[in-house]
Amino acid sequence: MNTPRVVLVSAGFALLSSTAFAEDVALPAPVLEWSFYILLIFAVCVAVGISIFMKRKGMPGDNLGTLLDRKTPVIHSVGPDVSVTQCVRRMNELKIGAMLVMEDEQLLGIFTERDALTRVLGEGLDPSATKIAEVMSNNPFWVPSTTSVEEAMNIITQRRIRHLPVVEDGKVLGVFSSGDLTHHLLDKTSSIPVA
Repeated sequence: MNTPRVVLVSAGFALLSSTAFAEDVALPAPVLEWSFYILLIFAVCVAVGISIFMKRKGMPGDNLGTLLDRKTPVIHSVGPDVSVTQCVRRMNELKIGAMLVMEDEQLLGIFTERDALTRVLGEGLDPSATKIAEVMSNNPFWVPSTTSVEEAMNIITQRRIRHLPVVEDGKVLGVFSSGDLTHHLLDKTSSIPVA
């Protein structure tokens, strides 16, 4: 459990137990009133502190452009005429689960591990004779760099995709996987690896 949640939960229990204690002991009304206000101010301060901490740590309020600025992304792509076998070999070498399909720096599609299973092997196609353009996901969903990390996670969840390209003015800036975003939101890494 992360530290801000522990503090918030502790503050909540403190507020509840103080109120319960006050009822059992029957303290004078002015003391109870002041105790309540002090605890309320404390709880608000804790909530504000957590909010500031999360923003400083670059948690949910970050947008994808900010994350891309922290590390120069490497865009891995293949052309549309490459065979499935060549593309899969390259993905294995890079240890990535998806490959952008681009021509003249324009995003045409994306080819994923799932495509290899369902559109190639599942259909009985010969991977060495099949071009990526025939089995890629055409016109993949992408987002601008201003998209927040939380919005990106929602898109990935709702659309049931695992890779989300970031495009600005027709140029691909990077790709975030669901794992990248999850690591960022859980604050397990200090920087996001960009596929």
